[in-house]
Amino acid sequence: MTVRLASIQRHPIKAHGREALERVTLAAGRPMPWDRHWAVAHERSKFDPAAPGWVGCVNFMIGSKIPALMAINAALDEAEGRVTLTHPARPEITIDPEDPADKIRFLDWVAPLGPQDGPQAAALVALPGRGLTDTDYPSISILNLASNADLSRRMGAELSPLRWRGNLWLDGLPAWEETGWIGRELTIGTARLRVEEPITRCKATTTNPATGERDADTLAALREGFGHQLFGLYAKVVEGGEIAVGDTVELLP
Repeated sequence: MTVRLASIQRHPIKAHGREALERVTLAAGRPMPWDRHWAVAHERSKFDPAAPGWVGCVNFMIGSKIPALMAINAALDEAEGRVTLTHPARPEITIDPEDPADKIRFLDWVAPLGPQDGPQAAALVALPGRGLTDTDYPSISILNLASNADLSRRMGAELSPLRWRGNLWLDGLPAWEETGWIGRELTIGTARLRVEEPITRCKATTTNPATGERDADTLAALREGFGHQLFGLYAKVVEGGEIAVGDTVELLP
């Protein structure tokens, strides 16, 4: 059985768009470069821009609370430091997330996608070098295309892998094989990662990433089929290196 890296995805602004990559260089103890580098803090956020540090997802505008965000696509120009965002209900916008004027433009752009009540988007913030990952440690998520296909079959609906907002998608594994990998290490390209824990899923995954509308109860399907809401794995980079789509994935003894 040959397992390969089928897709690399990153999310420059947490919960506000994803983009596919062909290759990326990982560093030990770090998240994927530019993944969740920025995030959108709401009015009640405990994130302090004057003394930035990691805080949990509840402090930001996220897809579990705002389904429309799930339909955003992003493209980061690393050299220019600019992000282009598209959404089916909004005009295309390109911003420099570090530019004060562009931060205001971005908040105006995203406001119509947000809630009518509840906390509103207040600031575009960053945690350089660390990223605002969903875990309190720098993590990279690993997912199995066969598990997504099996859940789709169980639900009688085709689920886009983009629902899960993952980083690395694997192809060639049996469905759910990855659930036994906790504590194991694997190599992809010249990088080595250690699997830390499964990912507990939220309502963001019930939303169609093409439309931004909730249309499939993935959480109920996971509970009914498996007795939990787990899908995918969080891993740490143990040894840095370049990974590319098509690379062989090897689980270490």
